[in-house]
Amino acid sequence: MSSSVETPMQGKPKATRYVAFLKGINVGGHRVKMDVLRDLFKALNFSEVATFIASGNVFFETFETDAIAIEQRIETHLKQSLGYQVDTFVRTTDELAAIVGLQPFAFEEMEAPGHTVHVGFLRDPLAGEIEKKLVAFRTDFDEFRIQGREFYWLCRGKTTDSKVSWPVVAKTVKTSSTMRNLTTVRKIAGLYPPS
Repeated sequence: MSSSVETPMQGKPKATRYVAFLKGINVGGHRVKMDVLRDLFKALNFSEVATFIASGNVFFETFETDAIAIEQRIETHLKQSLGYQVDTFVRTTDELAAIVGLQPFAFEEMEAPGHTVHVGFLRDPLAGEIEKKLVAFRTDFDEFRIQGREFYWLCRGKTTDSKVSWPVVAKTVKTSSTMRNLTTVRKIAGLYPPS
């Protein structure tokens, strides 16, 4: 007498949720409406596309897992569609949770009235030498920390009063980046908790 064992049906593969941080989508005279931006992402066969405030933060899902390839596809598509370069930095919701979960500076410094913390998203981790140079830009007003593909900037007052020369920082870092206020990044992370 033979017996058969039933195995549960394998579930469908789950898509990964990403957030794309776009650099300069609405600066320098460029203006892209969020519904247009969402349509541009949908044209890439991404699903569950949504935007958060008009500064270039786009949520989407895809079965693709190569983040670098995804970034390149988005950049190519946006340049063809909009006529200008839009550097793109993609993070999963798990990566985003780790970013907002990090405490790069003393709690008292981060939460002090008038102090702001910003997150700079990078393409790749900084080389050790460049990392040291970035941290050396600190002033009594500004402080930097680097973790993986992000750097954190603590500003002890208005950002317009910062003593850091950002053009010099950009030349030193030698790679593109885009920056968001940590409060904004926390809100984004809160909308889509880790999978």
